[in-house]
Amino acid sequence: MEGLATVFPCKQFVFLVVALCLVLPTGQASAEERGNWWQFWSAEDERSQRVKILEPFLEIHTGPGRGFPVFYVAEQDEWITLEKRRTDWFKVTLENGESGWAKRNAMEKTMDAVGEIVRFTDPRVDDFTSRRWEAGVLTGDFDGASVNSLYMGYLMTANLSTELGVSQVLGDFSQNVLANINLVHQPFPHWTLSPFFTLGTGMVWIKPKSTLVREESRQEQSAHVGLGLRYYLADRYFLRVEYKDYVVFTDRDNNEEAKEWKLGLSVFF
Repeated sequence: MEGLATVFPCKQFVFLVVALCLVLPTGQASAEERGNWWQFWSAEDERSQRVKILEPFLEIHTGPGRGFPVFYVAEQDEWITLEKRRTDWFKVTLENGESGWAKRNAMEKTMDAVGEIVRFTDPRVDDFTSRRWEAGVLTGDFDGASVNSLYMGYLMTANLSTELGVSQVLGDFSQNVLANINLVHQPFPHWTLSPFFTLGTGMVWIKPKSTLVREESRQEQSAHVGLGLRYYLADRYFLRVEYKDYVVFTDRDNNEEAKEWKLGLSVFF
């Protein structure tokens, strides 16, 4: 591994591990702590629901936005059918068979078939975290060399997950493969921009490129700590940026240290 020549500060490594375990909360966020995340049509009981207009009129637009013209004005006591939702706009079908779009705040002044005022749910991060598996691809810099990574994770609780990952590092003097297992702590999973912390171990396979002084390929054990941010783009996708500080345990006089930055896209399933 190139550029790794400094002794890893073991006391600092131990301090970071202990701090990570002690100061971070592990309890699941309560329902009161979870704010609205993003709004999209999701609840099954809202699909194809018939509602009755309570206000004197309801404006129907040709598209989901105020910039689209009003082509029809539905009257009080008229029944309409909800078809789908796009953010704060609902596509509806009128009694005459025509379709258009109505604003959410107007749709909340309607009544369902059992005489109750209609309310629409906003999916929150607990809907998103109900998915247990995630996977992603990342690319970045590993101690001055290009690195590309794949990983798969399993969500054990709202805050803790485990990950398995493999990375290929392409440097000028060596080609390295890293395989890691990580514990990931996400203290605020209900935030749209959510920080996380990682702690892990793994193996490094180092294959030097041909030089005047020929070195043998070697296999070393590694450990790392890190932190990062996740930014949720939609109900299945999020951006991920992370930093990790590695130590590689060698049988030489000194252990080796490396720093890694990566950015990528992940998906839930």
